[in-house]
Order: sequence, then structure tokens, then C-alpha cells
Amino acid sequence: MPSFQGLGGLETYALVDGDSRVEIIPSRGALVTRMSVGGDELLYLDESTVVDLSKNVRGGIPVLFPTAGKLPGDTYPVGKQAYSMQQHGFARRLPWTVRQAEENLLVVGLTSSEETLRQFPWRFDAQLTFSLEGEQLTLDFDVENQDASPMPLHLGFHPYFTVPQAAKAEATVQTDATRAWDNRHGKVIPFTGLDLTADELDLHLLDHSTDGTTLHRGPKLQPIFLNWSSEFRRLVVWTLQGRDFVCVEPWTASAGALATGEGLIAVAPGERTSLVFEISR
Repeated sequence: MPSFQGLGGLETYALVDGDSRVEIIPSRGALVTRMSVGGDELLYLDESTVVDLSKNVRGGIPVLFPTAGKLPGDTYPVGKQAYSMQQHGFARRLPWTVRQAEENLLVVGLTSSEETLRQFPWRFDAQLTFSLEGEQLTLDFDVENQDASPMPLHLGFHPYFTVPQAAKAEATVQTDATRAWDNRHGKVIPFTGLDLTADELDLHLLDHSTDGTTLHRGPKLQPIFLNWSSEFRRLVVWTLQGRDFVCVEPWTASAGALATGEGLIAVAPGERTSLVFEISR
């Protein structure tokens, strides 16, 4: 699969299968910038944030590792030492290395470095495989703990799905959740539904019980079907008024898990863990 110069001249890889196309920029945090199925653009993207390398990208599918969400005070303890890390971790900001490229498959890797060890004191090798089959994109995140002590794993994906503002009143995310963390107001609330027309909606569903969901995007757009590994225990829904997106995000644990320890996955020394996220229309 040849690459091409995409937004801002950044090297971009395209996966193609029939009338489906996915585009990925490895140097911008292994960011999926586009998923098109039969001319339906499934992902929202603010292109100005892609080309400005000083900004966090708003749009596409950012990878949240080794933390999803914001840490209290941007710090967490390891033994007697405190480590600092910005919201959503460093993987979405760092360049990933291309390891394999085919017509409908791309494998990229991120290995620990002096920069990552200052924020996350474990040596690791992370690999992300993107594969496109028909109308389904699969993201397979695989990480090896190359250190001598168990490594905490907190992973999330942050897809921005295209939902026009005019369609939000009729859009829904399928869930059986009864409780949610209201991230705007910092408290747990009973979950009674999603108001996607609000100025800002930022709810972390605490007891969504299925390994996936469906985003219904109103009467004019086809729904998007999501499936994920059972290790993803939190479902985050976020949107802003006036922006044509709804984020539907699987996380393995709640925000701040590196600090609290709650819900973290432990990867034993020398072991690998693999988690999968699937998107289809």
C-alpha cells in the first residue's frame, strides 16, 4: 500500500475495500482521519487541528493510552514517586512507526522511550493493527510489558462520529445504563437518557452492560455499529452544541484510574494483552 502526502503534507496511508476507504496518519498519534463507506463520511474532522502540530487533533479516532481522561492534578503515584501526564496520555501525540502496510491492513508501533518513561515508568511495545473488511474497520491494540513489574493498562478510543447538529435531537446511543458520571458537574447521577442537543454533554456511563452499542444518527444517516472487547468497561458520550459530531468512546476504566487503581488491567512482565474495537455501518 503506497502512502501519499495528505493534510499538511503529512504521510497518510489509505485502506481500501470496495467502496470503503479509511485514512490514517501514523505521525499524528496513529490517527484515523477518515472512514468513508459508500460516500458516507462516518468521521468528523477539524482539519486545522491536524495540520497544526502544536494542537491536539479534534476529530477522527484518537488513541487514548496509557490513560483515558484526566488525572487528578495531571499526576499519579508509582510507589513514592509522582508522575505527570496530560489528559488522555501521550500515544495520541507521538509518532507511530509503520511496521506493515497492505491494501486493506496497516500495522503501526509505539515503543517506550526516554520521553514516555518520564511519564509512565514501564518499558513497553504497543502495536495497533488497522484492518478494513467490507464496511467494517477493526482496530486491534496489542501491548507487551517489557518491564520487570506488572504494568497497568488504561486504554480508550475517542471516535468523533459525524452527526449534524440538526440531527442531534433525533440521534441516540443504544444503552441499558442506569448510572452515569456527569463529567461537567463532577458527580454520579441517575442515567435517564442523552440530550445530544445540550450545550455540552459529557457523560461516562458506569453500568453499560454490553460489549458494544449502536449510534443512531437520525433519519437521514445510516446507523453506526460498534463492538469491543469485554475489557472495555466504560462508555463515554461527548458532544458540543454547534459541532457536527457525537463521540462514542469505549474505555477500559474510568478517568483517573492510574491514580485510583480502580478497574485497571495488569499486564504481567513479558506478557502481551490485546483489545479490539470494531466500527461498521
